[in-house]
Amino acid sequence: MEKDIFCKIVNGEIPCHKLYEDEDVLAFLDISQVTKGHALVISKKHYDNFLTIPQEEMHKVMDVAQRIGQVAIKYLGAKGVNILSNCYEAAGQSVMHFHVHVIPRYEDKEGFILEMKNNSEGLNLPAIAKQIEKELK
Repeated sequence: MEKDIFCKIVNGEIPCHKLYEDEDVLAFLDISQVTKGHALVISKKHYDNFLTIPQEEMHKVMDVAQRIGQVAIKYLGAKGVNILSNCYEAAGQSVMHFHVHVIPRYEDKEGFILEMKNNSEGLNLPAIAKQIEKELK
């Protein structure tokens, strides 16, 4: 199996602008800066995405993502931050290695647009809720 780009970064085969590293987590600037300070936080072990990583390791990654977001607000002058993890290609995941984007926001219209539109017309919300609730038990 060929290593993905993030595994290569973890192994030192590809350089990065490192922000944080411990035995489980690596954080670095995204080479394609959507906004100033756009960071990626990854698990050093390979897991495909947020849905497949063990909870304990996911918590470690999210802790670092939170801390980077706090630094972006306090020291980079960001007015907000998006914390984002895409799961599978249909949701925009391009590297199949669990990672979290930390995207500082400085103004309304920058290189990243996230828009949620109401698309609930014709959906049976009680039935959907019941189905999900049943599977969570």
